[in-house]
Amino acid sequence: MAAANERMLCLRKIQELEFTALELNLYLDTHPEDGKAIEHFNRVSDELMNKKHQYEQYYGPLLNFGFGRNNGNTWRWVECPWPWEM
Repeated sequence: MAAANERMLCLRKIQELEFTALELNLYLDTHPEDGKAIEHFNRVSDELMNKKHQYEQYYGPLLNFGFGRNNGNTWRWVECPWPWEM
């Protein structure tokens, strides 16, 4: 049960970071010179990429084709519930 909870917390963090990155992206569309927003976007993007890699390392691909390098998990995504099925 604890492992499933950790998986859900990790997935939730990815969703939060994706939302934040999207909102910052939209803001930067109209405020491209805002240096603080650019720095924040870069930090969030880095954290998001790291969190996605961490998730895939422990739980398998987020998408059927994975987020990044395969590392031997070619068809592992079909063995587990998909993120939206959890």
